[in-house]
Amino acid sequence: MTAYSDAHIRDILKRTRVIAMIGVSPNPVRPSHYVGRYLSLKGFEVYPVNPGHAGSVVFGREVVGSMADIDAEVDMVDIFRRSEAVPPIVDEALELFPTLKTVWMQIGVEHAEAAATAEARGVDVIQNRCPKIEYQRLFGELRMGGFATGVISSKL
Repeated sequence: MTAYSDAHIRDILKRTRVIAMIGVSPNPVRPSHYVGRYLSLKGFEVYPVNPGHAGSVVFGREVVGSMADIDAEVDMVDIFRRSEAVPPIVDEALELFPTLKTVWMQIGVEHAEAAATAEARGVDVIQNRCPKIEYQRLFGELRMGGFATGVISSKL
């Protein structure tokens, strides 16, 4: 697994407000659904993208067929697709969102060439990680599930 400092991931999560979630599912037991729902409940604007489910509604927002259908400036593209599908997603995101700050590839998703393309444009890349898990770990929420996070917090 690629090593990222906690400070780097924390900074990314703090600066991110708008997320395009690629490959979201309306099925509540699918990881893309509960990750998107969690992030939306935490105050992120999550735009669900999945051509197979365009027009349906998840976490209060209509699923769009492509990133081109998003009428917002996206901070992060979160990819729930197989690794081989990543390069065209990254290329399209870089073209559509000139102020894109982060490409995030979910657990099990990695693509070195696509990551290099994004990084060459000044975009941070996180691979093989989940923003929900990282958010919970770094902001002291996993402890409620009995996990030792190493984060000391006065939150109850």
